[in-house]
Amino acid sequence: MPMPTRLAVVLMSGGMDSTVAAALVRQMGYEIAGLHVSYGHRTAERERQAFEDICAVWGVTRRLVVSIDHLRLIGGSALTDPTISVPEGQLHRLGIPPTYVPFRNANLLSIATSWAEVLQAEAIAIGAVEEDSSGYPDCREVFYEAFQRVIEVGTRPETHIQLLTPVLHMRKSEIVRVGTELKVPFELTWSCYVRQDQACGECDSCLLRLRGFREAGVPDPLPYVRQPMWV
Repeated sequence: MPMPTRLAVVLMSGGMDSTVAAALVRQMGYEIAGLHVSYGHRTAERERQAFEDICAVWGVTRRLVVSIDHLRLIGGSALTDPTISVPEGQLHRLGIPPTYVPFRNANLLSIATSWAEVLQAEAIAIGAVEEDSSGYPDCREVFYEAFQRVIEVGTRPETHIQLLTPVLHMRKSEIVRVGTELKVPFELTWSCYVRQDQACGECDSCLLRLRGFREAGVPDPLPYVRQPMWV
């Protein structure tokens, strides 16, 4: 690992994508400042634990945990509204699923930009995946290109922050392989949308994760309540 010479604010949910993204940012030579955002979602406590555990293993001392419960109050997502059921996972689903949290990533990136400007960080990073995601509109490259422009026009003239999306065009299997090479502690990460004790093995996020590990030929270290037959 190269000696860090620059600082990057990294959004770290505690999931496998953001953790591998953080590992890649570290490999680029950045010191990372870990930003974790809770938005009142179903597995917020478990994801917070994953974030803290990963930061402890990596020795991340700059940490910021933020709660933005307004996304829960706004609702409109199965992740934040208990009256909307999380649907059974479908790997070939068409359209935007009810687990989409309206404009969530813009909220997260705004917080990251604010902190990065205060820290005089050179970059912010997010572990969004376009190629092998659930079809969320705020996980597309065009969205991040637009937000880069927002950062440029909405910060001080002397502020220069690069928006990094290191896993944007990777499939889950590639993320698993890269993470394995970088010795990412996948056993500490959490992906399930529904449960906080054992992963359900049935939601979109669990299925995408399970397929990624299977295609990569790497055992998934997380325990599951159920697993599809193809696993």
